[in-house]
Amino acid sequence: MPAKAIRVLIVEDNQDITANLYAFLEPLGYQIDCAANGLAGLKLAIKNSYDVMVLDIMLPGMDGLAVCKSLRERHARALPILMLTARDTVADRVSGLDCGADDYLVKPFSMKELDARLRALVRRARGEQVASILRFEDVELDPATHKVTRSGLPIRLGPAAFSILEELMRAAPAVVSRQDLEQMLWGDNPPDSDVLRTHIHELRSKLDKPFTIPLLKTVPHVGFVLAKPDVPRKNMSDA
Repeated sequence: MPAKAIRVLIVEDNQDITANLYAFLEPLGYQIDCAANGLAGLKLAIKNSYDVMVLDIMLPGMDGLAVCKSLRERHARALPILMLTARDTVADRVSGLDCGADDYLVKPFSMKELDARLRALVRRARGEQVASILRFEDVELDPATHKVTRSGLPIRLGPAAFSILEELMRAAPAVVSRQDLEQMLWGDNPPDSDVLRTHIHELRSKLDKPFTIPLLKTVPHVGFVLAKPDVPRKNMSDA
């Protein structure tokens, strides 16, 4: 499903986040409306027809939970809702889902992950079935459900490690540079420290170390690649 077919309502009071969402989603073809507070967002959602809604929880006046609950219970709107929040506890996630949210994303988040989740919500709402599972050797990754398995065993990854693995699986057997991974995760504002190294370490620890054959390779001074076993590659290491 092309992103240009998606009309999204963004309800977010942080102007910087809203600007970043516009900058990332509009070039992909999204049609965007926005509101800076809960009441304005609720009015737009009732008045207009949208494919999906991005709803911040912490909003002035009427918070996102109240907006979501009103849309579901009072106005009977089945609009798919992805909630944004800075809090990542089980209680917060349960509260959002209990109010009627369909998905939940914690700040700071990857723009690419947000795009994938929005497209998945719209596909489900439209009843579209898309064979989107990525496979490399014995690894399977489902972008829609954010599930990863290797040799049939589940692998639990944090959002950044998941996005890195997805990028590597889509690119394989090509190498993905460090700069491309940083751009994918953080846009034009990467962290000062080498946070990417931490996420690569997490991915390698969970994807390779429990198994006999390592797949994640480092290309020194370049980036990373998923390499098939028993295929020699120059200038590559497991470090």
